[in-house]
Amino acid sequence: MIKIHKEGRLIVAIITIILVSIVVTSALFLHFLNYLVYITSGVILILVLRFFRVPGRHKYKDEKTLVSPSDGKVVVIEKVNQQEYIKGPCIQVSIFMSIHDIHINFFPTDGQVEYVKYHPGKYLLARHPKSSALNERFSTGISTPYGKYLVMQVAGYVARRIKCYTGEGGRAVQGNELGFIKFGSRLDLFLPLDTEIKVELNQRVTGGLTPVARFK
Repeated sequence: MIKIHKEGRLIVAIITIILVSIVVTSALFLHFLNYLVYITSGVILILVLRFFRVPGRHKYKDEKTLVSPSDGKVVVIEKVNQQEYIKGPCIQVSIFMSIHDIHINFFPTDGQVEYVKYHPGKYLLARHPKSSALNERFSTGISTPYGKYLVMQVAGYVARRIKCYTGEGGRAVQGNELGFIKFGSRLDLFLPLDTEIKVELNQRVTGGLTPVARFK
């Protein structure tokens, strides 16, 4: 039984009703196109269900390890100067999510949520180098006994809705849901300079499971 995320239940219901209506209409009036309509409707429904499904995953537990905040592919690993929460040099690790990935966002590790801010902005392609600074995004700063880090949910060209489920003063629990971004986007991690990076460019990662970095 596929479990559908709360962000997708209404969308799945609406699309299902529309597809059923199309199939019924086709059966009544377009007999020669039945098979094409059935196949197309089935593919669309499978894609929507796949996008909004909630995967059954065992949580990774290690308070010094930061797990991937999302499914996707590592597209950036570089040293940057981050002034929003880290306020200085740090390492940026960015993960791009295509429409084929699950778009649930996860807390990388345990900690205290000290900073949450919504930034309105543009909708450049999520792969664009400046999307972290110019696109619509949510920034969440988390403090741990081993150091501070920032998670940034960045909207993309197609993504037009970011959900962040936490607030300042909240508790980050490794593997729990941080938020959700609909239809293609990216997650940026800003980490202390001495953090040991565990991933490589173009590596596929799994949200809540793949170790991305480890605090010294």
